[in-house]
Amino acid sequence: MSTVQSIPEEPEVEFWFDPICPWCWMTSRWASEVAAVRGFEITWHPLSLAILNEDNEPNEHSVHMLGGHRLGRVVEAARVAHGQEVVGKLYTAFGTRIHPGQRSDFDGILAEALAELGLPAELAAAADDEALDAPLRANTNHAMEIAGPDVGVPIISVNGVAFFGPVVTPAPTGETALRLWDGIVAAASVPGFYELKRGRTAGPQF
Repeated sequence: MSTVQSIPEEPEVEFWFDPICPWCWMTSRWASEVAAVRGFEITWHPLSLAILNEDNEPNEHSVHMLGGHRLGRVVEAARVAHGQEVVGKLYTAFGTRIHPGQRSDFDGILAEALAELGLPAELAAAADDEALDAPLRANTNHAMEIAGPDVGVPIISVNGVAFFGPVVTPAPTGETALRLWDGIVAAASVPGFYELKRGRTAGPQF
């Protein structure tokens, strides 16, 4: 008798993201398309690559990670004030401007995204509120506990099984997107399966 679990029609899916990561962005677009086609919801959670890398020496990515961290604070403030449903919408509004839009003016991105979603402009002040680092750190630590160690974003949990990835470029669409989803979920359902990897030969393609 096979021990491989069947794939539920409506899985419980969670996704941890940092708005600044282009690889995370492409994976999120793939997961969003699959969710729309298959009819399930994704619960989105911000984490911070700045927190994850705080013990490392500063490098060329540090400024961008700080920008992502500031946006993550705003996401958390918006979640508290307006509910979980705004998290994924804010991520989409931020990411569309940062990644395919190729923008790095974080204050402008923030103001535009809040206006697009009809959220109060005053939420922008949360970008510099260090009190919001505590929930971001909790999210980051939790994601590392369930999928780590030594991983980054994206992190996806399907029915309580968490994993890093997949890392894809460009984001798969149509039948390819569904086929990849089914394969990833099937692999993650096998006890003892941990890693499958190959070297990257292309950069982000939005």
